[in-house]
Amino acid sequence: MQRQRAATSNRKMAGEKPGLKTSSSIVPCFLFVELVIMAGTVLLAYYFEYTDTFPVHIQGFFCYDKAFSKPYPGPEDSSKAPPVLVYSLVTAIPTVTILAGELTCFFMKSEGMQEKTIVTADCCYFNPLLRRIVRFLGVYSFGLFTTTIFANAGQVVTGNPTPHFLSACRPNYTALGCQSGMQYITERRACTGNPFIVASARKSFPSKDAALSIYSAVYTVMYVTLVFQTKGTRLTKPTLCLTLLSLAVLVGIVRVAEYRNHWSDVLAGFLTGGAIAAFLVTCVINNFQQPQPPTPPVRPPRPQPVVGVPTVALPRVESPLEKLSGPQTSGAPFTEIT
Repeated sequence: MQRQRAATSNRKMAGEKPGLKTSSSIVPCFLFVELVIMAGTVLLAYYFEYTDTFPVHIQGFFCYDKAFSKPYPGPEDSSKAPPVLVYSLVTAIPTVTILAGELTCFFMKSEGMQEKTIVTADCCYFNPLLRRIVRFLGVYSFGLFTTTIFANAGQVVTGNPTPHFLSACRPNYTALGCQSGMQYITERRACTGNPFIVASARKSFPSKDAALSIYSAVYTVMYVTLVFQTKGTRLTKPTLCLTLLSLAVLVGIVRVAEYRNHWSDVLAGFLTGGAIAAFLVTCVINNFQQPQPPTPPVRPPRPQPVVGVPTVALPRVESPLEKLSGPQTSGAPFTEIT
């Protein structure tokens, strides 16, 4: 109680109101650091996805290779898990979950347990609810674009063919002189198929859809596990978490079943997306918890006299030096030594 009163009096003396925290760096950091990094990430993801700025590495293939001779499954939009559906779920599910969780926690928490409102220059007030929502969704968006960059970079650098590569490539084996399956073709103009489809068939490792799906699932599952408090039932959180993880795994299974990716591509995508989500939650946003201020060092208490204990007077003992250096009398004769 005494420490709380002392902290309250110190705040009043410093001009800080209870429930408010002054910060002069939050706006400059948000405008000149975080927004710049976010814009650069989005721009890099756009260049990887929609431009030819980073050309795909052209990898050779063996004649009649059965690993790349699966039938062409058609365009991505004809898949059972099309990109529009995957990207919609990846965007909508975490957003709705975080909004619902933050609103519920804000109205159920007591006033003393909530984060402080940050004041900047006596004009800008950042509500703790809005601040947490922007922080969690902002970090999630950054990780989403980062996962896209990692997946696209891996596909561009490796150029690993998909299982239906030869069906999309349509190589002329007679012109290439393929006489056995052990002959390796390295010619850049070996394919006679649609150049756009051939370029897409060279982007298999890692699976981007699998990476985005597992990233969204792991981020949302960690949020539900660390933030939600279900006192009435113990099966709500496990059911929700397993459902989200099952949807992400289902996307990878569909990619393999339709011959759009290899198992190794899907596993690499799962590792990439899961690692990015775990890193951001653990190291960047502190497991969705409120940052604790550093505790001041505790000073040792001063010794106080014990009441009720009688004191004992000790006798004074004269030192021999005091006797020798005693005061000399004015009439004492001095002996002169020659």
